[in-house]
Amino acid sequence: MAIEKQDSVTLVLGGTGKTGRRVAERLRRAGHAVRIGSRAGTPPFDWDRRESWDAALAGATSAYVAFQPDLAVPGALETVDAFFRRAAASGVERLVLLSGRGEPEAENAERALQAAGVPWTILRASWFCQNFSESVFLEPIRAGLLALPVGAVAEPFVDADDIADIAVAALTAPGHAGRLYEITGPRALTFADAAAEIARATGRDIAFVQVSPEDYRAALVREGVPQIFVDLVLHLLTTVLDGRNAPTAQGVQQALGRPPRDFTDFARAAAATGIWGGRHD
Repeated sequence: MAIEKQDSVTLVLGGTGKTGRRVAERLRRAGHAVRIGSRAGTPPFDWDRRESWDAALAGATSAYVAFQPDLAVPGALETVDAFFRRAAASGVERLVLLSGRGEPEAENAERALQAAGVPWTILRASWFCQNFSESVFLEPIRAGLLALPVGAVAEPFVDADDIADIAVAALTAPGHAGRLYEITGPRALTFADAAAEIARATGRDIAFVQVSPEDYRAALVREGVPQIFVDLVLHLLTTVLDGRNAPTAQGVQQALGRPPRDFTDFARAAAATGIWGGRHD
């Protein structure tokens, strides 16, 4: 049963991103008041301008926290720790954190959340399926060549819709406070496997090639990618993707009582939108 609270407002940080957008949409459909936490929001929210936080938190009874660009970047821990404490002081009664599986920096942020004195839920997620359709891997897939500094390491890619469903449950229903959900898809695939799945779904030729970290960095720099994002992507690809995350986890089943969405289903649905070209019937 959902928790009803008159005049309750949920602040969704990263509310225009892959998970935050989905969380906000689901909350609104269910009749909950939502405040989008972004630079373009009303009021605006900026992680780098702490003076913007109080207005975004004013009157909020719960918050979904997706830190941008990632909890692994330098300074992220200090920033989210300060935000958690500010949220507690403002009267927020529930905090849901999107965390990164296998990231020591993200686990430090989880501990900061647990110490903030507010009922919490942690969503420790593996890499998103939507990274291939809405993010860093989209243009390479469209070009037919996914070149990355990773080998035959498997990752149990998780669908962002599953993450959003869990976040909404944690924000609106009882039984999720104090829970850490480790969220993955139902099976692990290498990046070559993922490219092959997308190729089958689109009817296109999509190749995967392993490149050196140095060559990948040079390619990102040539494309004009900001240095902070270059460093972040290289860190995640060359450090976190070392096999530590290959085992699947049961977070979706634990939180929702159903299995997670498979990458094949994601690829078919995304292909049907025409996002990658090829057939989309």
